[in-house]
Amino acid sequence: MANHKSSLKRIRQTETRKLHNHYYAKTARNAVRDLRATTEKAEAAAMLPKVSKLLDKLAKRNIIHKNKAANLKSKLALYVNKLA
Repeated sequence: MANHKSSLKRIRQTETRKLHNHYYAKTARNAVRDLRATTEKAEAAAMLPKVSKLLDKLAKRNIIHKNKAANLKSKLALYVNKLA
């Protein structure tokens, strides 16, 4: 167990941030899953900018890696363009 006040505070802060980051990462995964489950092009095209914006925000805040965000956005754009 930590003995210093600062290390106890650091443990509290880390736990809070972990919960916060986990929530937003899970939200992004659900948004990506919902977009991939969509079969209508118009609906998917409307969802794509929102999901892209969400991924960009997470990458900017280092919740997910910027390359992961770019890869997801690229694959989602390909998926939406393939829909008929």
